[in-house]
Amino acid sequence: MIYKTLNKLCLIRQSKINMKKDSKDNYTNDLRNATQQDDPFLMKSIHDTNKELVKLSAQDQLQWAFEQFDEKFVITTSFGIQSAVLLHMMTELKSTQKPKVIWIDTGYLPKETYLYAEALTKLFNLNLSVTQSPLSPARMEALHGRLWETGLQKDLEKYHQIRKVEPLEKVFSDLNVHCWASGVRKGQTKNRESMLNLDFIRERLTLRPLLEWTKKDIFYYMEENKLPQHPLFEKGYSTVGDWHSSKAENINLKGRSTRFGGLSEECGIHLNNQ
Repeated sequence: MIYKTLNKLCLIRQSKINMKKDSKDNYTNDLRNATQQDDPFLMKSIHDTNKELVKLSAQDQLQWAFEQFDEKFVITTSFGIQSAVLLHMMTELKSTQKPKVIWIDTGYLPKETYLYAEALTKLFNLNLSVTQSPLSPARMEALHGRLWETGLQKDLEKYHQIRKVEPLEKVFSDLNVHCWASGVRKGQTKNRESMLNLDFIRERLTLRPLLEWTKKDIFYYMEENKLPQHPLFEKGYSTVGDWHSSKAENINLKGRSTRFGGLSEECGIHLNNQ
């Protein structure tokens, strides 16, 4: 019954935004128009689907999305502190074919993250697609400076747009992605407290199977499944991104407040900015 109800979303999306059009440009324009106009059928379907998704385990939510969107469903990863959880769940999907995994390599990640990425890619036999900005770090710094050092919100946002959001959106377009999953949790940032399990981000559906999970849930899942921790976890990091914008927790800084010099808790990927 739950899966039958969830299927309504796909049926409505196909009829209201012509998901199966040959042109990816037409698909994008139709979806943009539907979201910007708050199409009542589409919005009601998302609302109803979320009511059913919250009844499912994280594993079952992932299974549903994979069955609904097939090759147009991908999983994103940062190879960060909790990334092993969602990647492990992907290996538990009831299918011989697994979703493609998208990783944004900003060129500024810590050495430990690159080593962790290599280890998890081999451990889970990931179908990994690495995306990067066409601007190399050196070229970006020559043209725009070290944007993370200015202390200005607009420069940090520009950095995130160049190194993270734009590369992600390009690979989504290249792969014709309709739905992508991430491991965001409500307890991480104020912005994420109001998130839904399924919603639109920049014209595509995004699934958040771990949205209701706590830090303890993450820790115990990793313990029970004997998943390797990120090397920086033992050094006091509860979250890690680029080397210049991540710090270990201390008496004054906890969680996402250790990121981006206190200017922001978000890197732009999970914000619905156009």
